[in-house]
Amino acid sequence: MRVMTHSSPDVARGVALVLVLWSIALMSVLLGSFALIAHTENLESRHVFDTVAARYDAEAGLERAVYELRNADPAQRWVADGRPYEFDFEGARVRVEITDESGKIDLSTADETILTSLFLTVGVDIDQAATLADAIQDWRDPDDLPRARGAEANEYKSAGLPYIPRNAPFQTVSEVQQVLGMNYELYLKIEPAVTIYGSSGMPNPAFAPLEALRALPNMTDDYARQIIELRQSFAPGQPPPQPLLLPDGSPIVANGGGLTYSVKTRAQLPNGVSTVLDASIRLGGVGTSGRPYTVLRWRDGEAS
Repeated sequence: MRVMTHSSPDVARGVALVLVLWSIALMSVLLGSFALIAHTENLESRHVFDTVAARYDAEAGLERAVYELRNADPAQRWVADGRPYEFDFEGARVRVEITDESGKIDLSTADETILTSLFLTVGVDIDQAATLADAIQDWRDPDDLPRARGAEANEYKSAGLPYIPRNAPFQTVSEVQQVLGMNYELYLKIEPAVTIYGSSGMPNPAFAPLEALRALPNMTDDYARQIIELRQSFAPGQPPPQPLLLPDGSPIVANGGGLTYSVKTRAQLPNGVSTVLDASIRLGGVGTSGRPYTVLRWRDGEAS
């Protein structure tokens, strides 16, 4: 019986063929990896570019808001009662909402009644609402005497907190989170309704957002929504066809606004990328930046 054997050249050619095939496979894997990395980096670069473009489009919305708020024609001037304004800019769709800060509840001047009502509207029970209202007043008043349900230095120390009340007006809205009894979740609920730039202890209902309107005496959620719907249906600079009334029958007069505004702008590109800018500004004069307004608060970020 003869045994078939392969010659050395045949074995060498077989090994070479296997090595070539493995080399081709390895190169294919490497090329595929490089292609995937290049594609991923291209997508990331495009996303960064779109996000930056949307951000500056949102800033354009802020600049447009300032221009329209200073419009000399009352019939064309934008109204700072939260109504939306939309326009196209460089291919993006920009939506702007402006709220006069006088329509919000000023944390540094609001009394116990309006503060308690504010917390009740966001689901806090009456005892906790009254406690928080007293604690806010104790935080800002100049003395160290706690109110009936309030908290001064001793109460903060007893709670193990490393700080005590400022005993001065609030410097930022977010500072209210430091008040004894407050937490972040509750702060998010009241944030749209509060300010440190208000003109009085009560919000001006002609400009108040829903969250602040609901805190007014005898106000219901449905009636607050009706007020907003009606006031936003009136043309700028024109008297309303029917008077807007508060629950007690007093009229809502669209005057007395200030020069400080919250401006929220959203810019969305055709591909869906969008950015939201939320800022508080004060009009008047020309600031160090050369702009006819001063930025008091600035928050921006990618929305989607």
